[in-house]
Parts: sequence; structure tokens; C-alpha cells
Amino acid sequence: MSQTAETPPTFREWLLSDRPQSRAQARLGRAYIVWRRFSENRLALIGLAIILALVFIAIFADQLAPYSPVQGNLRGARLLPPGTDGYLLGTDDQGRDILSRLIHGSRLTLLVVGLVAIIAAPIGLIVGTVSGYAGGWVDAVLMRITDIFLAFPKLVLALALVAALGPGIENAILAIAVTSWPPYARIARAETMTFRNSDFIQAVKLMGASPFRIVARHVMPLCMSSLIVRVTLDMAGIILTAAGLGFLGLGAQPPMPEWGAMIASGRRFILDQWWVAAMPGFAILIVSLGFNLLGDGLRDALDPKEAGQ
Repeated sequence: MSQTAETPPTFREWLLSDRPQSRAQARLGRAYIVWRRFSENRLALIGLAIILALVFIAIFADQLAPYSPVQGNLRGARLLPPGTDGYLLGTDDQGRDILSRLIHGSRLTLLVVGLVAIIAAPIGLIVGTVSGYAGGWVDAVLMRITDIFLAFPKLVLALALVAALGPGIENAILAIAVTSWPPYARIARAETMTFRNSDFIQAVKLMGASPFRIVARHVMPLCMSSLIVRVTLDMAGIILTAAGLGFLGLGAQPPMPEWGAMIASGRRFILDQWWVAAMPGFAILIVSLGFNLLGDGLRDALDPKEAGQ
């Protein structure tokens, strides 16, 4: 017994200990279990690799892009097919390198999905948890407001908001965020209602905690896993909505290399110079697929039923 007691546990055993000595150890242990379950999904790892590659390209766009994304050679490089004169993916009608525009356009894509998630997810989380915990007329009012937003198709409502605010990438992000929070509120409300009358919430009440503290410190953290999964799965839809606004000329304005706007400018040449519109469309496809695979993997890794097994 003394020999066993003197043997220090390995780092893995320390993470998987059923008697953690601190909150940090417990959190690291849960994170390790989630990562181990996530890494068993090959498709999820592919999705993670795609998103990490997108982040890397966006960070080092200036170093990776071989040409300027906004300036082209109208005289000698207009509508060149892929692989001609060093243009790997060809050029557009302004003589601009499509690969360089796609690389710099990754920054706009990450900007849109990042800001929409930062704006919409907290709004939905606050509305859903307050509605689910308070109940009564508060729940009725907040959920009816949510139903009003859900009654309109997301793209149609975003089009109406951008038309009212004016075209531009900032207004497009705000419009997409305003139309994206209702599903998060529904999920947070459903999660809150499952445990608002549970024993540990009642114990916190008996200790004198205020409703604000209960919602902020105990209810919201319990809703985070489901919300993260839903936000990740919605990234593909956010990208498509932003591309749709750009395609209609209501998103990022020329000469910004936004992928939807690139497709719009290339639709005139779709029959003869197919690469002008096909390359940004392929980029949207790959990134959307990456977010979907990542979201599916997170859903399986964070599933409470799986965690309990």
C-alpha cells in the first residue's frame, strides 16, 4: 500500500480522477473527456481542420495572397482561365487574381460569423434563460416577441433590415444578428425549464441567492453546451445569408472581396468563364461543410446522454 501511495498519478489519471481536488482540475477533466469523445469522430476532426485552416488563411492573408485583391491587370490578365500565367484559380473581369480575393475574403467571412455569434448568442441566451426561469407574463411576452421574429424567413427579414439601414458589411452583420437570436432563445428556454425546479436550484434559493444570481451563475452555464452546438451548426447558414446579401448588392460593397459579391459579379460569365463564379461558390461550400462537420462533432461530444454513459 505504501508503494502505491508513493507512486504519483499520471497527468491522464489526474484529469480523469473521480475526486478532483479543485475546480480547475474538474474543469480540465471535463474538457479532456469532451475532447477525447470529439477526437474519435473523424469527420469532426476534418471539420476542425477546415476551420483552423480558414483562421490561418485569414490571419496571414497578406503573406499568402500572391496578388492584390482589389487591383487587377485589365490589359493582360482579364478573364484568364485557372493555371494561366501564374494565376492558379484564374482572374475575373477586372483582371484580379481570384485566389488572392478568396484569401482576403476569408477575413470578411470570419468577421461576419464571429460578430454575429458574439451579438446573437448572448441575446438569445439572456432572453431564453430569463423567460424560462421567470415564467408567467414575462415568459409570455418574451416568447411572443421571439415568435414574431421566427415568423419571417431569415433572409427576407435580413433583406428588409439592410434595405432600411442601407447597404454595407456593418449593416449586413447587424441584420443577420437580429434575425439569428430567436432559435438560441428557444433552446435556452427549453434547457432552463428542464432544471429550474431541480433540487440544486432550490438549494441555491434557500441560501438566499437572488433570481439574477441564479440565472447568471447557475442557469446560463448549464445552457452553454447546447448553445455552442447550435451556434456552430448555424455558422453555415450565417455564411450563406451573408453571401446572399452580398450577391444582391446589400452586403459588402465593391471592391471588397466578399465571396457572395464575387459570385454576383461572375454570374454574367457563368457559361464561358465558369471559374469566376465557381471558385467563390466552392469556397463557401467547403467552409460551410467544415462548420457543419464541426457542429455535428460538438453535438456528439457535448451530448448529456453520451456524457452519462
